[in-house]
Amino acid sequence: MIDVFVKNKVRLSVGIIWLFHISAIIGITLDHLDWFIKKTPINLGLSFLLFLLIYPINNLKKTGALLLFFIGGMFAEWLGVNYQILFGEYEYGNNFGPKLDGVPYLIGAYWALLTFITASILDFTKLPYRIKIIGAASLMVLLDFLMEKSAPIFDFWEFAGGVPTFENYWTWFLLGIIFQAFIKILNIQGNRILSLNLYLAQFLFFLYFYF
Repeated sequence: MIDVFVKNKVRLSVGIIWLFHISAIIGITLDHLDWFIKKTPINLGLSFLLFLLIYPINNLKKTGALLLFFIGGMFAEWLGVNYQILFGEYEYGNNFGPKLDGVPYLIGAYWALLTFITASILDFTKLPYRIKIIGAASLMVLLDFLMEKSAPIFDFWEFAGGVPTFENYWTWFLLGIIFQAFIKILNIQGNRILSLNLYLAQFLFFLYFYF
């Protein structure tokens, strides 16, 4: 009975995630860009809430890792935004929600969420743990690569000169490796179905607008 309840919660959460992302694709395609993009904090906030509940983040180990990735992501972005260290010269726009000294809180949450779900996706495989770490970090960089094309158009963020630097991707990869290593050291696992669908929904959304 409990397993059925859990499966139904996962199905409902996956359905909500795809509903929001597909609705945004259709709405933006039909020339309602401003309305949908300004709802980005709601979409990301809801995705993060579903992740917290369904993954789930339900013990001190997972909570500690979540805070570590959030703070680490926020600090790295703060260095980037304010001192042009790590990522290159860029700044955040107005559609990524409230900020702390130029860095949206949601980007810290996004670093954490992306670390957890990409790790879970690679847990579908039987690859050696070192390859899982590299693969998960690569998935993080791949999604960032797709997002960079739409980020200035959606007023998420923009690099000086309009082009992301190689330094940006290299930093994403190195931080991804560090965060993924912590996941493996702590032996953290979560709901793989939710993780896969959450990643794919974002991947297909930004892939669609990449072209």
